[in-house]
Amino acid sequence: MAIILESTITCPKCGHSEKEQMPRDACQYFYDCKGCGALLRPNEGDCCVFCSFGDVPCPPIQKQQRCCGK
Repeated sequence: MAIILESTITCPKCGHSEKEQMPRDACQYFYDCKGCGALLRPNEGDCCVFCSFGDVPCPPIQKQQRCCGK
């Protein structure tokens, strides 16, 4: 199974979408929206902003592994 390393994050506050590169083996806990400047944090129960707001989950989740200690 090929791991996808790009995900489009959509801001829940303003709706702005931006394609971003994901780290292969780390969680990204914060993301600054390029539309409205909001600081996004993962939703409760999610390991990172890509799992909460992206159209593709982070690589560890794609590989069905634990993500960053969760």
